[in-house]
Amino acid sequence: MRVFLAGATGVIGKRLVPLLISGGHYVIAATRTPDKVMSLRAVGAEPVVVDALDGAAVMKAIASARPDVVVHQMTALARMGNLRNLDKEFALTNRLRTEGTEYLLAAARAVGARKFVAQSYTGWPNVREGGRIKTEDDPLDRNPPPTMRHTLAAIGQLEAMVAHASELSGIVLRYGSFYGPGTAIALEGTIVEMVRQRKFPIVGSGGGVWSFIHIDDAASATRLAIERGLSGIFNIVDDEPAEVAVWLPELARAVRGKPPYHLPAWLGRIMIGESGVSMMTQVRGSSNEKAKQVLGWRLRFPTWREGFRGGLTATQPGASGRGEGISAALSSTD
Repeated sequence: MRVFLAGATGVIGKRLVPLLISGGHYVIAATRTPDKVMSLRAVGAEPVVVDALDGAAVMKAIASARPDVVVHQMTALARMGNLRNLDKEFALTNRLRTEGTEYLLAAARAVGARKFVAQSYTGWPNVREGGRIKTEDDPLDRNPPPTMRHTLAAIGQLEAMVAHASELSGIVLRYGSFYGPGTAIALEGTIVEMVRQRKFPIVGSGGGVWSFIHIDDAASATRLAIERGLSGIFNIVDDEPAEVAVWLPELARAVRGKPPYHLPAWLGRIMIGESGVSMMTQVRGSSNEKAKQVLGWRLRFPTWREGFRGGLTATQPGASGRGEGISAALSSTD
């Protein structure tokens, strides 16, 4: 198939492009950065430079590409670190999730593409009540912390546009929190460095439930969605959602760091705001059963336990998570 991949040089895109090419697909790889054209061409993709927020440019690029599938992996999450106002940090990403999705969908329909696959996120957007594990049928949070409301609204808008798209098959992939090469949770990543320096504490109860996914397992699920996925929303997470108080000490142990400090919730609010405390104490995890059953997806790292021990090392040239901050890790987008 001819695959137009927007966000080809992001953390997912870097793993997905060679995976698709090895599977026999022709990849038109879109980036907003001219300096990245050579690296895309070197792995066998056809690069194209386009501003995703320029509707006319997007239409022209996709019309020229004539893709069977359009894949939306665009975010702007590098060099982030402020949890106190997530909406401010995610302002450009939220435009890519709303305006960018609208432009890509319109162009995909115009050229007769058969399928549209888009990146979303699962974790803190889940409703923060009831059981600790949520499925795709459970609602999103009805009353998130004030500084997360615009970001949650953008996620909801993207999902509604894609899942209910007409004239093509729309697939939403709700990725969990990324770890592995090129992410903030890699051996050279920002989060791991913070953990080693004991600057990533457990706040309050540490009862917030996180769902993780290794970056290569996320890429493999995306390839399956492109090749065989049906319309709908899928959680792309591993088999073991876990409380912060469980996984964070294990990450510290895996990277040979000291155990994390514990901070009371009131002090956490001063340091990372209400949104950060919610992530540490209230958020819910997600089930991957639908993705495994419908897509036939099998994970290389079934849980973060194996992944933290054996999946944090960079396995491709230049893979580094130093440019991503804590907000990127907590929102786990590309």
